[in-house]
Amino acid sequence: MKGSHVRLGLTVAIAALTLSTAAPAAQRSSQATLTVYAAASLTHAFPKIAPARYSFGGSNALAAQIKQGAPADVFASANMTLPQQLHDARLCSKPVVFTRNTLVLIVPRANPASIQSVYDLRKHGVKLVIAAPGVPVGRYTLQVLRNLNLSGVLSNVVSRETDVREVLAKVALGEADAGFVYSTDARTVPGKVRVLKVPAWAQPKVRYGICVVSSSGNKPAAAAFIKKVLGKAGQRILLKNGFLPRSKPRR
Repeated sequence: MKGSHVRLGLTVAIAALTLSTAAPAAQRSSQATLTVYAAASLTHAFPKIAPARYSFGGSNALAAQIKQGAPADVFASANMTLPQQLHDARLCSKPVVFTRNTLVLIVPRANPASIQSVYDLRKHGVKLVIAAPGVPVGRYTLQVLRNLNLSGVLSNVVSRETDVREVLAKVALGEADAGFVYSTDARTVPGKVRVLKVPAWAQPKVRYGICVVSSSGNKPAAAAFIKKVLGKAGQRILLKNGFLPRSKPRR
């Protein structure tokens, strides 16, 4: 009898140990299998906030995929318009702003076109690359050009890319003389491009929105992911990667 009690005790202890280690493992698995559709400009920052299966790209393309039933749990867009449209169509929760950004003009490090400011984009023969108008950064770019009364430089556009990282690559590789990207993207290739600031008064309001996709099969984990992004640690990571606070500080 004494031996059977010992074996029973060992069995219970092993079972308890298995359960205690399985719970965190299950939580890690749940987080790792979460599918997050996020704007290309978040490529460096989001994986540092939480593990997930990430799909980065142009926010407009990702939103279109969600409309077509793509298996996403979270959608993080480089604007508020796209997630709000999904919310209006009952395809995602009410979006919230989780960070902000600014636009800059970048030129190759060698700067063969000798561009010193945004106004030099008016030079004849300048090869300008921007994102397509449906992409948030493309729309922001057009807004900047209107604000600066430089819409005429669109005649110098040689290509319109599908996301901000494509614009960045074209300029960094010297395939274009200049391009508009987010300041956070420009800082990822400091040795390959030079950054020229866009006047503050001409800057658009670049606000990023995030929501839980309605068709998600893992809404609790999706909500937990968004909570991490909005939390102190998540916000610190975004700030460290050059993003701006969720709202402008009051003066």
